[in-house]
Formats: sequence, structure tokens, C-alpha cells
Amino acid sequence: MSRLAFILFSLISTTLAGIGIVVALVTGNDTLQPILIAAAIGFVLSVPVTWIVAKQLA
Repeated sequence: MSRLAFILFSLISTTLAGIGIVVALVTGNDTLQPILIAAAIGFVLSVPVTWIVAKQLA
């Protein structure tokens, strides 16, 4: 399951970080710090999401 989780993590983390960046930009936060914070939040949220998805697939 770990190989599946690593593959899923690479896809899920980039997707959630990208969603966070888009949300930050749409809300008018167009400086570096809010964009990095949004990307970091998406990256951190991707860990439990990956765990749940990998558990359901395996």
C-alpha cells in the first residue's frame, strides 16, 4: 500500500496546493506570503486525504 500511497500523494498534494493557490489569488491575496501559506496548507491537508484514498483503494 505504501507504493500506492506515494503515487497518490504526488497527485493529491499538487492538486490541493494548486487549489489553495487559486483560492488565495481569487480572494485578492496576491503577495508571496499568502500564496505560500495556501500552498503549505494544501500540502499538509494532502497527507490525511492520501491516507484515506489509499486505504479505500487497497
